[in-house]
Amino acid sequence: MKRLLEYGPSRAMSILLLAVLVSGAAPAPVATMADPEHLIVLSTTDVKGKTSPCGCHTPKGGLARRAAYIDSMRAEHGQMIVVDAGGFFPEVELQKDAGPFTLRLMKQLGTDAAGVGERDMRFGYAFLRDNAKAAGMPLLCANLYDKASGRPAFAPSLIKKVGNVTVGVFGVITAKADLGPGRDSLRVEDPLPAAARAVEDLRKRGATVIVMLSQLGKIEGEDLAASVDGIDAVILGRDVTLVERGRLIKHTIAAYGGDQGWYVGLTKLTLDAKHAVVSSENEMSMLGPEVPTDEKVLTQVKAFEDQLNERLRAHEHEEAVRQNLAVADDAEDQPDHYIGAELCARCHSKEYTQWQGTPHAHAWATLVAQKKDATPECVKCHVLGYQKVGGFRTGDDAPRLANVQCESCHGMGTQHESMKSALAPVSELTCRGCHDGTSSPTFDFAVYRPHILHTPPADLKPLPESPAKKLMRMQGNKGTN
Repeated sequence: MKRLLEYGPSRAMSILLLAVLVSGAAPAPVATMADPEHLIVLSTTDVKGKTSPCGCHTPKGGLARRAAYIDSMRAEHGQMIVVDAGGFFPEVELQKDAGPFTLRLMKQLGTDAAGVGERDMRFGYAFLRDNAKAAGMPLLCANLYDKASGRPAFAPSLIKKVGNVTVGVFGVITAKADLGPGRDSLRVEDPLPAAARAVEDLRKRGATVIVMLSQLGKIEGEDLAASVDGIDAVILGRDVTLVERGRLIKHTIAAYGGDQGWYVGLTKLTLDAKHAVVSSENEMSMLGPEVPTDEKVLTQVKAFEDQLNERLRAHEHEEAVRQNLAVADDAEDQPDHYIGAELCARCHSKEYTQWQGTPHAHAWATLVAQKKDATPECVKCHVLGYQKVGGFRTGDDAPRLANVQCESCHGMGTQHESMKSALAPVSELTCRGCHDGTSSPTFDFAVYRPHILHTPPADLKPLPESPAKKLMRMQGNKGTN
């Protein structure tokens, strides 16, 4: 190389190029970045510990779908950051293990940073901090402090080089937050000065793009974005209603992400030559059945949920034994209670036989097949009289009270004598108790009702195949994730 440099830089380069050509080796291609004019921010918020899709007819969300969606976006965009605004821990005490599992999977999915919400603090500050550290998942909050030391409870912000762009991310939590067991040891600073300080610090550290992870709610989050200059994008969390297209608040694009991980926000920031934001837009993408799944993540989720279901079932049984529910139900002491379809069948055998051919009669089996038969939010709509007098309490009641039975639609059997000889038609309101916007967003009362009538019309047409059933059929009945 020294000998080559004696010829001068230009001559040396020519000789090297000639040597490459003579040797027949092609020069290494120069890598080009996909979409260098944009920075993509993928976001979720208020996932609430939901690890798999939710909804019977149109299951949405789930970590396996989110993983596949993130991977597809990475392949398309060269400059992308993945964030969560917080609120990812479960709301139910018995599902506590979903918190650490979600943290591990968030890290595995390539999440760059997450905010902290009051839901995440429900099991204690140390529990959240230690599990986040074990998972290697960066949690950010610029206005939460340890009272004793005066130090931040979590890192206030994070700087990350994304392609050619230096991105700054920080989080804030509302001063109204219930900090759970940590309420005596932690304090929340007013988020407004904390946010202004975080923006100033990130700009000094070289950030040309700044993203705020908000656990302030809709109004407080919007007000802060309007008050603090320099925030390019805000992910609004703390039970914020979904808005499918983001809104511009002065110069800040706001993403309204809904909850339970049903949607992923895609915020596109257009950059100038100095990598500063010149325009922005946001839209929410639903993770429905048409979104593919990452099979490796799906396997992990299924294994975790199966174990969780077993623990929930064991706890359910222990509670039944402790309260003596399995052998001494107090229903007989109550004037009105559920009696079960077998008793109804003694006089209404024709109606009972017709019911056996409906999906209602097999509702429990669908939960057992998916190992969701100890998940309270699922069980309540697949059994008779969940947690009501004489109704379904635990899995031990399944032989008599599983499935959507006669009394689910017509009322308690002990009220039979007061019923009219000709029962009034079942109203849409009764059906909507379970077929709501979450579990059955495509439910149409006029279309579905004829299929449960005890005397179906002669020209009854088959029900349209739900996205869930279609996916199960295409996957060979492997599941709806």
